[in-house]
Amino acid sequence: MSDEKETFGEEAREAAIDWWVRRWSAPLTRQEQDAFEAWLSADARHGAAFADISRTCVDLANLPASRASRRAYRTPLAVSLAACAAICALFLFSEDISVAFRASRATQIGERRLETLDDGSKVHLDAQSAIAERYDSSFRKITLLRGEAWFEVAPDERRPFVVEANGGVVTARGTSFDVALEGGGARVVVTEHRVSLASGGEVTELSAGQASEYRRGAPPAAAAAADLAASLAWRRGKLVFEDQPLGAVLEVLRRHRHGVLRCLLPATCEKRVSGVFDADDPSQTLHELQARLGLKVVKATDYLVLLLD
Repeated sequence: MSDEKETFGEEAREAAIDWWVRRWSAPLTRQEQDAFEAWLSADARHGAAFADISRTCVDLANLPASRASRRAYRTPLAVSLAACAAICALFLFSEDISVAFRASRATQIGERRLETLDDGSKVHLDAQSAIAERYDSSFRKITLLRGEAWFEVAPDERRPFVVEANGGVVTARGTSFDVALEGGGARVVVTEHRVSLASGGEVTELSAGQASEYRRGAPPAAAAAADLAASLAWRRGKLVFEDQPLGAVLEVLRRHRHGVLRCLLPATCEKRVSGVFDADDPSQTLHELQARLGLKVVKATDYLVLLLD
């Protein structure tokens, strides 16, 4: 499973699941079918990801089920939702196993923790976040495997302190800074002194109060002023979003809530969200999102929640 995840890419898998649900929830319109075919032909990984998920769904459909279960899931939409949930659970579970084997420190869903590293530096891990550490006589390397982390670096002129995240590398210059994985890249916010951010063969210098972001393999965005209070609100148990797509909001919320939480259709995840929410009360946050955006919530169980217009 982990090899397939690496081959297809996160975006291809996410889109494949969305297309699979759309096709089996209701017949596609001509326009939707054209869009689906265009997506398939745009990248060979798209077809591979869709074929793999389709095979998985067939396997799930052929699993033995009780008579009661067959009655409960006899509508096409319900079958689609159940299969989609199973697929998401498989992907999440396989990722959890991979991170668990690599991580030296990790937090669970809804847990935040401040720890002191072996070199005396401090790290504050957000919910469902994980890092791997490696130290030797010439460097200190931290890999952010999942989630978000704030670092306060202990001085050591002999050994640079670097954080690797989704292919980018942040080199500390006697500083404190925040790194968050986002989609296929990361966001970096500097709270004290400065850092060098390298990605895609280019380097950007960031000073206190500045931020940058990048996607894997691409150069970092130019340094820009950061809202430090909003960027670090998670350390106070708050989630702050400013004109963010719902999909990005759900990506953060999933770190504070057990179960599968997804948009049923891609267009739903494109809705924009602004506001301040309580990280320690994800159910209330979900209720507020539903009310603000006029969404419908499909709950198969408390652990399977899908959002749609």
